[in-house]
Amino acid sequence: MAKNAKPKKQRTPKNPEGRMTLGEHLLELRNRLLISAAAVLVCAIAGWWIYYPVFDAIYHPFAQLAKDGYNVNLNFGGIGTTLEVHIRLAVYIGLGLASPIVLYQIWRFITPGLHTNEKKYAIGFVGASAPLFLIGCAAGYFATTKLVPVLLGFRPNSEVSQLVEFGMYLDLVIKVVLAFGLAFIYPVLLVALNMVGVLPARTMIKGWRWAIFLSFVFVAVLVPTPDPITLIAMSVPLIILFFAAVGISAVNDRRRAKREAALEADLDAGTASTIVDAPAPIDLPESVEDSYRESDR
Repeated sequence: MAKNAKPKKQRTPKNPEGRMTLGEHLLELRNRLLISAAAVLVCAIAGWWIYYPVFDAIYHPFAQLAKDGYNVNLNFGGIGTTLEVHIRLAVYIGLGLASPIVLYQIWRFITPGLHTNEKKYAIGFVGASAPLFLIGCAAGYFATTKLVPVLLGFRPNSEVSQLVEFGMYLDLVIKVVLAFGLAFIYPVLLVALNMVGVLPARTMIKGWRWAIFLSFVFVAVLVPTPDPITLIAMSVPLIILFFAAVGISAVNDRRRAKREAALEADLDAGTASTIVDAPAPIDLPESVEDSYRESDR
């Protein structure tokens, strides 16, 4: 063996409990933020190239109104407005496309402090939140296509021309899309609160009437269309998601109750065995007892 052989560096063993110092937490947070920002940047570059198909989709309600004979159109106010809108829409597209990666980075930042079963729950939450959020965004776009004709229908007569600032219209689209995206992941929040023992399923089911009523109100406010079929079609998914959250929470409550009952049974059995195994009192002869009494005196 060579005398100048360098000893191998030993790897620092991983902490199974996921404990970190404050500096390590800040370093981990920085790394997760950098990865999320890089994902948003890459997706925003992709959004720059798919800007025109997305713009055509956003412009679709106005194109349909123009076919129907309405004198309405979008307006870009200044010289640099088109570039500004192009950048803004690319960033919004990037945020939407990168949302699964951002949610995964949030999960990776949280999981070192979680137990094994809690990590499984976190994976389920992230895996359910990302597709539900994207489905909600798609529902929000559909709601926008119904909302725009209703709002533009309040003109005094068909001869009045109406120019809509595209920046303001884009803000409206983003707010509606984001509202529906968040509304579609609220059942995941209900299940998360149930998993930590804050919100039992019995409490959720007591408010089922309010859940149905608020679902219809939410859709009616964001999509004020006189068509009842559209109102029902967009409210039913929210109601189904609520009852799905109640069902999952009920199953979790039943499992938790069984675990607690089994734990109490084990504790009772352990207490009983301790009492049974306790040593019996020793009967001493009277002479020995008298000697103990004399010594105590």
